[in-house]
Amino acid sequence: MELLTIGAFARAARLTPKALRLYGELGLLPPAAVDPHSGYRYYAPAQLDRARLIAALRRAGMPLAEIQAVCGLPPDAAAEAVDAWWRRVSADTAARGRAVALLVDQLTERGTTMSDTTFRYAVRCETGTVRDSNEDTVYASATLLAVADGMRGPGGAAASTAAVDALRPLEPADAPAGELLAALADAVGAADRAVRAHATGDHQPVTTLTALLRRGTRLALVHVGDTRAYLLRGGELSRLTQDHTYVQSLVDQGKLTPAEAGAHPQRALLARALGAGAEVEADLALRTALAGDRYLLCSDGLAAVVDPEALHATLAGADDPETAVERLVDLAYAAGAPDNVACVVADLVAA
Repeated sequence: MELLTIGAFARAARLTPKALRLYGELGLLPPAAVDPHSGYRYYAPAQLDRARLIAALRRAGMPLAEIQAVCGLPPDAAAEAVDAWWRRVSADTAARGRAVALLVDQLTERGTTMSDTTFRYAVRCETGTVRDSNEDTVYASATLLAVADGMRGPGGAAASTAAVDALRPLEPADAPAGELLAALADAVGAADRAVRAHATGDHQPVTTLTALLRRGTRLALVHVGDTRAYLLRGGELSRLTQDHTYVQSLVDQGKLTPAEAGAHPQRALLARALGAGAEVEADLALRTALAGDRYLLCSDGLAAVVDPEALHATLAGADDPETAVERLVDLAYAAGAPDNVACVVADLVAA
């Protein structure tokens, strides 16, 4: 059997010679042979699988003591051990993330004069000129903004309403800001179950959901589907959400340009939605809000027919949310309003 030098073995295993020497000293990966005169180390090709496993586990952050235990197990047992370790790490990371979010919130509150804020908002939900029913739902309060778009067909309207209603228990402002994301994640699970409960026969309704939950100067965002959230800050408009659609996945893969995606016949085909698939997969994010921020949440009945430049100009040019909402809906109707149109515009102001 031809042995590999430590350099050749290190390159093949994607490890460094220094790491190999450490693993040898620990008994984790001893060399197959050591030259008695030079002390030079040699490795057998058969050791590569173990070396690559060690390298992968180290990249994942597993401690050496646990790697040694995993390497001594048969493949199935090793897979279970790695999975159990990762679940422990994930739980610990989530707990630390909540602690950090709470600390950031506390420090942010101490450093701002806008410790008590509220949303000033306006909402519209229109059937449009083509549809004969409205499956969109829009909701706003001093602490919660939400838009949902149910799939056209039996249960679509009920699904979007159920999704938004599942978030409303989060409205009371006494929960710590650091727990916003965890609370939203639980609420999304409840929303998904509520939507699935509206199944009838062989029809399972689905709905999108985009929402902002406020605690002081902290905002938690939840998003699934192709409803959208935008932020106007300092005159600049930014989109806070990414569409979960088949066409957007083609754009992400470089197979379509954004312009081609806008005209694609399957642009409304959802890749993610509440009520679809084995379990819900929503985007969650925590943001810091500033006085003067203006937010727009809307269904694709607005975003798909009004271009971003017009959205920007309208949001920036309106003196208040009521005027902004009225002008946005007018733009949707001017473009034909082929779908239901739901939108909420909210300004963050000192209470």
